Amino acid sequence: MIQYSLKCDKDHSFDSWFQSAAAFEKLHSAGMVTCAMCGSSNIKKSIMAPRVTTSRGKAAPKTDEPTPAPTPSLSEPSSPAEKAIADMRKQVEKNSTYVGNDFAAEARAMHEGEAPERQIHGEANTTEAKKLVEDGIPVVPLPFMTNRKTN
Repeated sequence: MIQYSLKCDKDHSFDSWFQSAAAFEKLHSAGMVTCAMCGSSNIKKSIMAPRVTTSRGKAAPKTDEPTPAPTPSLSEPSSPAEKAIADMRKQVEKNSTYVGNDFAAEARAMHEGEAPERQIHGEANTTEAKKLVEDGIPVVPLPFMTNRKTN
């Protein structure tokens, strides 16, 4: 695997992993490497510091060159848009009840007066979501996946 620092023609910077340099070239020439911020496929490699290790897994000797700024963590928002979505997610999760795969049934029951009205979020497949909208039940797709506890 190889990690490249990339930049689009709109000056958005991001990192991405590729199986090999050849894999990057193949995907890039096919227009399949795009900017996550704006969707541009006009992408160039940026200057990056290589990570070189010896056969024993120890880092190569340090040089007098300055240490590059750390790459933002993938778990932290790296742009204003990502921060806005993260903030929205916090508000939704704080102010509504997660009903999981029962979302369509719960939304329908509230709409029909069979269940008390409350703020909910959950999952519905495309068919269920379209049926809710067709029946006049207001739903909105969220631009994020819900945090689920696995254990």
